Amino acid sequence: MRFQNQVIVVTGGAQGIGAACASLFHDEGASVAILDVNDAEGRALADRLGDRALYATCDVSDESAVISAVGAAEQAFGGVDLLVCAAGVQRYSNAVDTTEQEWDLVLGVNLKGCFFAAKHVIPSMRRRGRGVIVNVASVNAFHCQRNTLPYATSKAALLGLTRSIAADFAPQVRCVAVCPGTVDTPMLHHALDGFENAEAVMEEINRIALAGRVADPMEIAKLAAYLCSRDADFITGQAVRIDGGLGIVLGGTD
Repeated sequence: MRFQNQVIVVTGGAQGIGAACASLFHDEGASVAILDVNDAEGRALADRLGDRALYATCDVSDESAVISAVGAAEQAFGGVDLLVCAAGVQRYSNAVDTTEQEWDLVLGVNLKGCFFAAKHVIPSMRRRGRGVIVNVASVNAFHCQRNTLPYATSKAALLGLTRSIAADFAPQVRCVAVCPGTVDTPMLHHALDGFENAEAVMEEINRIALAGRVADPMEIAKLAAYLCSRDADFITGQAVRIDGGLGIVLGGTD
C-alpha cells in the first residue's frame, strides 16, 4: 500500500498504459481520478475500481477541460499528490505530408496536454508538501521510425518539458519521463489494422526488441509506481527507458 492516503490523476486513464496505472495505484491505496475522452471505458473502469475512483471527461489539449477535471479530483479527494500523463495519440506522416490539423492534434494531446495537466496539479502538490509527475514519453524520443514526424517530435519535446518541471519545482515536486517501446495497447492494434499483413508486421515488431516481445501495459505501470514511490526520491528530471532493448542492435537487425 505504497500510496495510501495519496491522490493520483491519470490522463488517458481509460485504456492501455493509463488504465494499468489507474488500476495499480488504486490497488496500492491511492484515490484515483481517471481523465479521458473515452467516456464508456473510463466510467466502466471507475465503476470496477469502486471506492476512491472517479472518472472525468477531459480533452487534455483543452486547458479549460483540464482545469475542470483537476478541480473535480481536488473537490472529491482534497488535493493531488501524483500525476501520470498517459494520454497520447499517433499519426503517421512526414514533414511534407503532415497536415496542420494532424500536427496540432498530436502536439496538442501529447505535449500540450502534459503541460496543462502539470500546470494545474503542481499548486496542489506544493500545498501538500510533495508531488511526483510521470510523463509517458516513448522510445521515439531517442530513435525515430519513418513517417512518425508529429509523434516523434512530441515525445522528444516531452523530455524537455520533464527536465524543465523538475528544475523549476525541486525539491518539492519531482518529474520524470518513462519511455516505453512497443506496448500491447489499443493504439498498437489500431495501427496494425492499417496493414494487410498485420500478422507479419507484428512478428517483426516482436523480433526487433531484444526481449522478443512487446510490453504488457502493467509493466509500464509498475515502473511508474516505483518512480512515484519514496524509493525513487533521488530520481528527477530523467528519462527512463523501458523498451525491451529496442534499438540496442544497430538498425534493429542481426
